[in-house]
Amino acid sequence: MDRAEKQQLVTALSEVFKSTSVVVVAHYSGLTVAQMSDLRRQMKASGASVKVAKNRLVKIALEGSDVAHAEALFKGPTLIAYSDDPVAAPKVAVEFAKANDKFVILGGAMGTTALNADGVKALASMPSLDELRAKIVGLVQAPATKIAQLSTAPAAKLARVFGAYAKTDEAA
Repeated sequence: MDRAEKQQLVTALSEVFKSTSVVVVAHYSGLTVAQMSDLRRQMKASGASVKVAKNRLVKIALEGSDVAHAEALFKGPTLIAYSDDPVAAPKVAVEFAKANDKFVILGGAMGTTALNADGVKALASMPSLDELRAKIVGLVQAPATKIAQLSTAPAAKLARVFGAYAKTDEAA
């Protein structure tokens, strides 16, 4: 990798650290190419990304960013998982770590907040943005459905009562 490519990578990483809402740092030593490809595929499906870069270049890119406190995590073979949705990257990383022992989550950052491995796991247990939106839509629609049921219920009850009286008159 020549100097221009390194500068380009540092610029790209700086942009990632400034624009994304969550960054997860993990060790990937011992994973096969197929496992790494699987991780990348899962991340992409959930709207997240994975990047492997030299720690020295990552530390240069971290300078002056909100997540500069995560610099201590970059020792050994590390990768960065990041996403705009604060739950997507941690959720995929934690699920992948459960299935692969050699994938170890070190920590991460959410904005200016530093996260340890337990913090990343706690973030992964939260519902995603889409799940929260679906719950809100369900809560908004539920009262309207109940009002419609209540407005039609009295008429249906009256019809049953009249039908019952008509049957008793016919029987007599």
